[in-house]
Amino acid sequence: MADQKSYAEQTNIKNEIRLRELRAELPPYCGIFFRGIEQTTASRTRIAYAIDLKVFFEYLIARNPTLKGKTIREIPLSLLSELQSYDIDEYLDYLKVYEKDHSVITNHERGIKRKICSLRSFYNFLYRNHSIENNPAIQVNVPKLHEKAIIRLDPNETAILLDCVEREYSGTDRQNAFHERNKLRDLAMMTLMLGTGIRISECIGLDISDLDFDNDRMKVVRKGGYEAFVYFGEEVREALLDYLEIRKNQTTKEGHENALFLSGQMRRITVRAAENLVKKYAQSCIPLKRITPHKLRSTYGTTLYQETGDIYLVADVLGHKDVNTTRRHYAAIEDERRRSARDKVHLRKD
Repeated sequence: MADQKSYAEQTNIKNEIRLRELRAELPPYCGIFFRGIEQTTASRTRIAYAIDLKVFFEYLIARNPTLKGKTIREIPLSLLSELQSYDIDEYLDYLKVYEKDHSVITNHERGIKRKICSLRSFYNFLYRNHSIENNPAIQVNVPKLHEKAIIRLDPNETAILLDCVEREYSGTDRQNAFHERNKLRDLAMMTLMLGTGIRISECIGLDISDLDFDNDRMKVVRKGGYEAFVYFGEEVREALLDYLEIRKNQTTKEGHENALFLSGQMRRITVRAAENLVKKYAQSCIPLKRITPHKLRSTYGTTLYQETGDIYLVADVLGHKDVNTTRRHYAAIEDERRRSARDKVHLRKD
């Protein structure tokens, strides 16, 4: 039997291999940076840093005449100290739209902010460790993001979505058969995400052994790699038990025996497949809202906050390390609660 590594361990191994491939394309001194941040960042975060740094070095190759004919790995560390803040500002302008491999690439404000934050982290690390004498990135302002309206499901829409999963599918015979075969799985996944607020990666990473019906809880691997228990209610419990009745009779591919949610190929379902699953039902039942797994998470967080008024509880249940992250997401609801306070205290009774 294959080595039974957890989904989180398997994912981390794949990420480390991908990171190693990316680092091989970067200048050797980048290794100091990645080794330095290894203990404080997830492998997926380091991959994002590597991709962003590669874009920056490609920009330098294209725009700096002293680097003509050189590869990215040949860019000297000394050049980073020679750059000025206006060079970084020009890079920000470049990121808005540029060509690569005969394709036009654009970055909106979130993409630009992420890339400049990656570059600043890189520069700050090298400067603190005395690898460079000048830090031009520190003088560059991080672009401010325009707040987007948070899309979430209303209570009646949540019921409509779950009813949509349960009802008979009106399609071709093949589509109907596919829906009937996967209906309990899909309902369990949707109910689980709506009823606990877990991330899509946490959902598909669940193993059967992670479920504890004696205490109505499950063990999830949170963003950042730490484990936590998440509790679920009666509706989630029933949906999971109904699905497990068919799941226990399914024969899986080797190495996927303990995976909770399976694909049609009897392997652990992927994030992309789960995202498409949510998209399929949402477009069919609630076409006016662009619903994603993260919107299901926002729906749960909103409902929990409206019911409890406890932002710290919401942050803890959602797995936010910083309560300010939660507060930013639910600021509008907090403001609404504050406004309601104006009518609660009467200075003079009639």
